[in-house]
Amino acid sequence: MLSKRVGIDLGTANVLVYLAGKGVVLNEPTVVAVRADDNKVVAVGSEAKEMLGRTPGNIVATRPLKDGVIADYVITESMLSYFIDKVCGRSRFIKPEIMVCIPSGVTQVEKRAVLDATMAAGAGNVYLIEEPLAAAIGAKIPIAQATGHMILDSGGGTTDIAVISLGGVVVHRSIRVAGNKIEEAIANHIRKRFNLLVGERTAEEIKMTLANAIVGDENKTMEIKGRDSVTGLPRAIEISEKEVNEAIQPVLKAMISAIREVFEATPPELASDIIEKGIVLSGGTSLLRNLDNYIARETGVPAYVAEDPLFCVVRGVGVALENLELYKRSINRD
Repeated sequence: MLSKRVGIDLGTANVLVYLAGKGVVLNEPTVVAVRADDNKVVAVGSEAKEMLGRTPGNIVATRPLKDGVIADYVITESMLSYFIDKVCGRSRFIKPEIMVCIPSGVTQVEKRAVLDATMAAGAGNVYLIEEPLAAAIGAKIPIAQATGHMILDSGGGTTDIAVISLGGVVVHRSIRVAGNKIEEAIANHIRKRFNLLVGERTAEEIKMTLANAIVGDENKTMEIKGRDSVTGLPRAIEISEKEVNEAIQPVLKAMISAIREVFEATPPELASDIIEKGIVLSGGTSLLRNLDNYIARETGVPAYVAEDPLFCVVRGVGVALENLELYKRSINRD
């Protein structure tokens, strides 16, 4: 086999790349900086993320994916091309085989956009795998068994909830509520409560430091700086864990509501398996403090975070890529 096999977890917040035989070789933010006048790519990944909210007028730093799907086709193609070149080298005699994961609720048009962008970026063959299935494989869930397993994969743009049995997805629900919506909720809350405008990076920092699904007695605080929306001048305020918890409640409730909908559509036999085995959480947002305890409290079903949740999806893509015959029923092929 001369062509390289590459697995891509094309996330709203980060892109992770798996190279068959080597493992995860790349983990970069999904940010691209382009020149406004000629649309030429200036920076990709970490370098471009540093520029978010800090660019001069002629450079625009953007996230080409929104809510788990392609929002800007041309920039996504340039970004994929950059990452594929970085992993496979620029001079390639044989185009690589690439597997990309997609949220479970995407439309045919959104699927086609991912396929076309990957082909245009230099792929030979393209396979698509649904994110919850890849996350379940990566979380080492025995998906081939005739028992029900529930996985909740929550990243930057989407939260995918699926019940998996006999190697396939039985019931699934995908909501466009995840890490980015948490940051948005925090920024909106600060704007309304304190008349303070904060940027994307500050909202992310608050999420990492203070966001907690269940607030204890500790109630940590941190100082944040932004621009006063009334005077237009810079200002610093103190914000607490309780304040942030109040801000993110609508996002947490949307997740619980989606889990309930999945349970309502799940056959009783599989539902009883899930009560026994619990809900497995993967993806970056599953690292939100006490999210597992919050889900267990609200649903009455035990929940636990998978080992290394950030890498579950990309590892699952890698396993499926290296065992194509085994997983071919679960894969969309171009």
